Amino acid sequence: MTSLQPRIAVLVPCYNEEAAVATVVANFRSALPGAEIYVYDNNSRDRTAAVAREAGAFVRSERRQGKGHVVRRMFADVEADIYVLVDGDATYDAPSAPVMIDKLLDEHLDMVVGLRIDQSQAAYRLGHRTGNRMLTGFLSSTFGQEFKDILSGYRVFSRRFVKSFPVLSDGFEIETELAVYALELSLPVAEVETPYYARPEGSFSKLNTWRDGFRILGTILKLYRSEKPLRFFSIIGVFLALVSIGLAIPIIITYLEEGLVPRLPTAVLSMGLMIVAVLSVSSGLVLDTVTRGRREMKLIAYLSQPSVGDEVR
Repeated sequence: MTSLQPRIAVLVPCYNEEAAVATVVANFRSALPGAEIYVYDNNSRDRTAAVAREAGAFVRSERRQGKGHVVRRMFADVEADIYVLVDGDATYDAPSAPVMIDKLLDEHLDMVVGLRIDQSQAAYRLGHRTGNRMLTGFLSSTFGQEFKDILSGYRVFSRRFVKSFPVLSDGFEIETELAVYALELSLPVAEVETPYYARPEGSFSKLNTWRDGFRILGTILKLYRSEKPLRFFSIIGVFLALVSIGLAIPIIITYLEEGLVPRLPTAVLSMGLMIVAVLSVSSGLVLDTVTRGRREMKLIAYLSQPSVGDEVR
């Protein structure tokens, strides 16, 4: 069977990136001459769309505000064998894209993440770096596999990953959701070191360190609750059970010594907490069965797509 060149699509979500988007399009056009470059404008108030179109990109729009909405639209609309997702701020290294694609193909991976190596102090603010490390560590301890940079906006995907991934996030939490999806299905993934540069003059970050950091942390907790419900609700149940036992011990001691229950409200509270603890663990057991079914459905959707080797034949 004759081997064909894979169709490569470069996906660039943009919001007010007039100063940088032409550079991004030109750099990726040079690094990946055969790729189709799609710029999705997300209600920009400047000339982002016009500049991207003049640079030679296919320009489309997504009216619902938020990077998650844009990525959902991109994954649904664009047909390709390999997808390169990159922010439109000219901070990522376009020459790294062929290296990441080769790794994806050679090792039959589904996602390759660009591990950012900052080239200047201005490229990666201290608050963002610290927050990324904390969130990455939390994700690793929660889902059992280590990513060094879960918030990187530079990734290469197989078609199998893109067309089976159910995007649920609205904003910058999308990177976390991509990592969790890969970990939950035990998909083959890797990271490749890539230079990370400061934004060009006139381009400004839309990421708020505290607001978006808390949103990402909230996304991890929600995904932990939905993907590992037995562990999540068992932790709550054990905590409530310990509190219940702590309240009950003095009452039991008094009853054994004097045959009286002098603090009836405390006894009722202790019993109520123990009932809630048992219900919490029971809920975890039921939801764990539901989650297994959902995970099987995700896996079936994933397996229904051709593998990365078949995509280019």
